[in-house]
Amino acid sequence: MSAAIEAAKLTKRYSSTKALDEVDFSIQAGRIIGLIGPNGAGKTTALKAILGLTDFEGSLSVLGKDPRKSREDLMRDVCFIADVAVLPRWIRVHQAIDFVEAIHPRFDRARCEQFLARTKLQPQQKVKQLSKGMIVQLHLALVMAIDAKLLVLDEPTLGLDILYRKQFYQSLLEDYFDEDKTILVTTHQVEEIEHILTDLMFIRDGKVVLNTDMDSMGERFIEVMVNPDKADAARQLQPLDERSVFGKNIFLFDGIERARLEALGETRRPSVSDLFVATMKGTYA
Repeated sequence: MSAAIEAAKLTKRYSSTKALDEVDFSIQAGRIIGLIGPNGAGKTTALKAILGLTDFEGSLSVLGKDPRKSREDLMRDVCFIADVAVLPRWIRVHQAIDFVEAIHPRFDRARCEQFLARTKLQPQQKVKQLSKGMIVQLHLALVMAIDAKLLVLDEPTLGLDILYRKQFYQSLLEDYFDEDKTILVTTHQVEEIEHILTDLMFIRDGKVVLNTDMDSMGERFIEVMVNPDKADAARQLQPLDERSVFGKNIFLFDGIERARLEALGETRRPSVSDLFVATMKGTYA
């Protein structure tokens, strides 16, 4: 399958600071990728480069196009949802639908209205009358009614309650995603998207420090719960991280054979959030 996004030595400088530092990665079509990193790691800069909103050094291909040179053509196949509502507060729901229908040749009005029929949104309501969750529902309906090949999500559920967040990701899977589409999402609510991800990228200080598919992650990284009498033996295997829970030590290992770890205690697959905390230790010092 061809790559939806291909970056080689992708670099972005702000004065003397490198927001992206010679980053290499390849994202295949038909995948759901979580781009995870602390504040200031380079996530938003990477998304801006992909969307053609900033210049950069190195090479970047998005759906076979250079976003610096072919942004207008690229935007026919790319949609974007951010944590900040872009809809004007005075516009009514039906006017927003009319506007997108008029400017985007691949907008399916019937599909949009079908999605909105499952919400409490009314055609005559103005954006300023809507809660943040309802605004996100409207934005999502407008975006999913466009047959885009790439959907970029930047903290799309920030500030929403848990019900709206779960509905948002469920709608993505049921109403939008298929093997021909690609979703790239950044979020700090890692535990809520872990179950939908096919791939994972950690970014830190402008560099990609982990790039793996979820199946490989489960094989490579293993947590083991160890009784105190075996803690020293576990430390000799140079764990990536160690923490204490209810009198037992939990060690996180990278690339150690499972059989060796099973001799120390109970093994399990680490969560993405636990792996992220271990990988980013020292970043928040």
